Amino acid sequence: MDSHSPNGSIIFSTVGRTNYGFDIFSLKSPLSFLNSPITEHRLTDGASVNFNGQFIDEDQTLVFVSERSGAPRIYLRRPSGIELIPTSINSLFLDRPILWNNRLYYISAHQHSKKKFTSSSALYCTTIDGDNEVTRLTPEGSVDYSPSISKSGHMIAVASYGNRCWPTEEFHDLSTDIVVFPESKPDRRTIVCRHGGWPTWSGDSTIYFHRQADDGWWSIFKVDLPDDLSNLVDESNGSIRVTPPGVHCFTPAAAVASSDRSKSSIIAITTRRPGKSYRHIEIFDVESQKFFPVTELINPTTHHYNPFFSPESTFLGYHRYRGESCSGETTIPYLDPIISPENGLKMLRLNGFFPASSPSGEFIAFNPGFTGLEIIKSDGSKKWTLIKDRTSFCNSWSPAERGVIFTSIGPIFESVKTTVQIARVSFSSLNVNDEEIPVEIKVLTGEETGNNAFPSCSPDGKHIVFRSGRSGHKNLYIIDAVNGEMEGGEIRQLTNGAWIDTMPNWSPDGKLIAFSSNRHNPDDINHFSIYIVHPDGSGLRRIHVAGQEGSEEVDKERLNHVCFSMDSEWLLFTGNLSGVTAEPVSLPNQFQPYGDLYVVKLDGSGLRRLTCNGYENGTPAWHPSTMRMETTTGETEQRVQVGEKLKGEFDDVLWMKC
Repeated sequence: MDSHSPNGSIIFSTVGRTNYGFDIFSLKSPLSFLNSPITEHRLTDGASVNFNGQFIDEDQTLVFVSERSGAPRIYLRRPSGIELIPTSINSLFLDRPILWNNRLYYISAHQHSKKKFTSSSALYCTTIDGDNEVTRLTPEGSVDYSPSISKSGHMIAVASYGNRCWPTEEFHDLSTDIVVFPESKPDRRTIVCRHGGWPTWSGDSTIYFHRQADDGWWSIFKVDLPDDLSNLVDESNGSIRVTPPGVHCFTPAAAVASSDRSKSSIIAITTRRPGKSYRHIEIFDVESQKFFPVTELINPTTHHYNPFFSPESTFLGYHRYRGESCSGETTIPYLDPIISPENGLKMLRLNGFFPASSPSGEFIAFNPGFTGLEIIKSDGSKKWTLIKDRTSFCNSWSPAERGVIFTSIGPIFESVKTTVQIARVSFSSLNVNDEEIPVEIKVLTGEETGNNAFPSCSPDGKHIVFRSGRSGHKNLYIIDAVNGEMEGGEIRQLTNGAWIDTMPNWSPDGKLIAFSSNRHNPDDINHFSIYIVHPDGSGLRRIHVAGQEGSEEVDKERLNHVCFSMDSEWLLFTGNLSGVTAEPVSLPNQFQPYGDLYVVKLDGSGLRRLTCNGYENGTPAWHPSTMRMETTTGETEQRVQVGEKLKGEFDDVLWMKC
């Protein structure tokens, strides 16, 4: 193994992802469903999550995305079974596949952008017969999403972000453009409409797409194309809104009507209606302006995503949580292996938040949903509860004591004056036959000292560094790990200023403390960078990750949850350095869909991206060893089936006001 490469295991969380349980379903004859009962048929097999499918024929041969291998991969579903479609590339992210004329079209992020704050998502095609040759259809330096192929197969439409960098403020509507080009000449790109996403062809001359209208409602628009795109008059105002205000409509799919095989006024859309808690698939007739409910009639309390028609509109497909009545995986493993881009690193998704390893590496403490404190074995095979029904977050296991964990007790993401306390949680042993373990909880911070959180223990187990708002600003303090600031214990202020210093982590060699701060721009409470300091307060310096000191790029950093590798040579953190990989409106809620995990050396060099998906990944921890994951049958490196019950509990996008 390269001594200069990071190694060990990375344990991290992903917002909502562990509960998705997506499978792809279909309905027969959706255009005449009012005249017959609706019968739903599951097409995928309940392994991992399965989503964003496309039909190839009227036999419901299906190309789709599944994460069953530990990362999004493209699979083919036939009545005889499911098989992987090889793409001859090493990518952590594949999405939106289309199989046409023995060519596979898809979005991939395997060619990393050379610019920070720029997505790597681009459209590729691969021949599936022969040498699997891969062709990039998106120009170098540009970003494309959500491909669609016209009825004849001659034209392709994408939602394109072009070569722009991401804005520094929050964004939900990507403000992509609808771009079309001939399948045979991908360099002949034409912007047919500004501000639009998720295009779908109706025939060869009409494209439906979604965007947020000026009145705030997500709506479906259409643009009619001339035979000669050079005659396009106005790429900004040529679109027509087709769905009315008062209901959110997005991710359209155009049908082919039996009376006209070239174009149809029927589209399937996903909706969120006022007073409704779930997104559903509906049929919308553009000419009559009528909606016809579909999935709400059969699954009223389940979210449904991203509809698609078969080539002749015999079937309508979509994905949703598979439900308890379906066969397949019904357990969320405590730890789920995913594919790592680094040979020396193992990547494990935790069903919980803020993992912390025991001194031996045998156990991991974490917070299940910010409520309580639990421990699992590092192979994911057993769990114990230390605290329940009490809000707690961010844990640090004492490196010097087997049975001592430090945590924050109180509400997360609150003001400096909110009472949050650092607690020392100690227990005698973990009996394999017990589920709940008796603990002693000792509060180390004063009740009137405000918001004290994010503890990290020194390697000798004698001190805790944490963030406190007791001065009126959130700065770092060091406290006695046994007595706290009461009973004669020592406390001293490590940093001091009218800014936010937070999420500290003590290096395993004891020499440094890393933390996130906005001290370089205290008026900006959204952008944080990484700093390191010696425990005595000396040697404070910023780690410039996105660019050189003083550059425009470096002040766009949103870097949090920083922690050291076990050799104290690398920093692991969550960052916004690579944009987003998929349209956020097409997914369940992700607070920061641009949040990925990275490692970097202490001098800011050697930056490496560890995750690449449409989710928010965060609260990572570095485990000292490359852990072996055991299943209940004793086989290694397979999905662990010991865990919590899969319930499909996740949120729709919270920024869509209904």
